[in-house]
Amino acid sequence: MRTIDMGETWRRFGSYEVLTLRDGIFEAPLDVLIHAGGETARDEAVARWGKPKVSIPVNCFALRAADGITLVDAGTGPSWGEAMGHAPAAMARAGIAPDEVEHVLITHLHGDHALGLFDGDRARFPNAAIIVPEADFAFFGDEANRAQTPQNRQGGFAVTAAVKKHYGDRISPAAAGTVRPGITLVPLPGHTVGHSGYLIEGEESLLLWGDGLHLSDLQAAEPEIGFVYDFDATTALASRRAVLARAVREGWLVSGGHIEGFRRVIEHGAGYELIPA
Repeated sequence: MRTIDMGETWRRFGSYEVLTLRDGIFEAPLDVLIHAGGETARDEAVARWGKPKVSIPVNCFALRAADGITLVDAGTGPSWGEAMGHAPAAMARAGIAPDEVEHVLITHLHGDHALGLFDGDRARFPNAAIIVPEADFAFFGDEANRAQTPQNRQGGFAVTAAVKKHYGDRISPAAAGTVRPGITLVPLPGHTVGHSGYLIEGEESLLLWGDGLHLSDLQAAEPEIGFVYDFDATTALASRRAVLARAVREGWLVSGGHIEGFRRVIEHGAGYELIPA
């Protein structure tokens, strides 16, 4: 590992050095949480958790390799207020200029992962190719799907329209499989139709799972907890269970849009625990 100014630390996975870029802190009332077992189960889980509100980091990631800089997600930009939008400053402290970014891998087309692609009415990364899960791009790129989407889950349509406007033919919708040397797209549907993670393969592999889990402690222990923002709560739950079990089985380290640091997944009682790696 190599440390730079302001405490940021690069960590190597495979052929990439990986740096977490903190975009800010997202806070919300507890009523954004849901439970597969219903309201009573949700209330009991929240009471055991004992926290007064949801307060989670918003992250994106810089990957540095011999062939240049890749980002995984891009943060919020200035769109979500002063508590967020700090990823560009974190990039600057790391010595990364926007025109040096050659690829951006988007986990899903929600604002806190993709609005940072824009700087006002222009592309923030003028030389970057944008890789986005093809199922998300197809769904949110078709306005006919808006009518069947609850209003609190419609933000992806505007985000996708803006991505199309500013990046045009530099967008590459991607299916499961290799998207960059040593990086594999892993579908994790449910939070959105095409929500995905990116596996950086090496002697020690890292899965950047987007919003596979939002709350590392509560949802790991009780995967039945979800968020009202999940497009398909049942499918999102199946993806959470599957990715936690696979991370244990494969020995992957994990992080994501709302996870603090790099974590190892271990079995704990009837659920799991994410411990610092």
